[in-house]
Amino acid sequence: MRPWGEPRPGGLGQRISRVAAWLSYAGALTCLFVLGYRADGLGADHPVVASLAAAVVFFISAGLVLHVMGLVNLPNLRFDREDEPPPGA
Repeated sequence: MRPWGEPRPGGLGQRISRVAAWLSYAGALTCLFVLGYRADGLGADHPVVASLAAAVVFFISAGLVLHVMGLVNLPNLRFDREDEPPPGA
């Protein structure tokens, strides 16, 4: 068991996933700020406001999925290690 706060081991794909998650969160914040700015002038029932709200929901949910993919502890499934015999051999 690893101590709290120690970084999780992860491959390049997991690091890219974490970066993409943070970019997605930044996109959600950007859309949220633009939504707040545009909702005053356009009104709450305008299609632009509705599409910005949908973009916020999309970016947050995509960020959550990417964040979980980046933090999960995946087993090593490589088959190219010949120094260890397979289990039961």
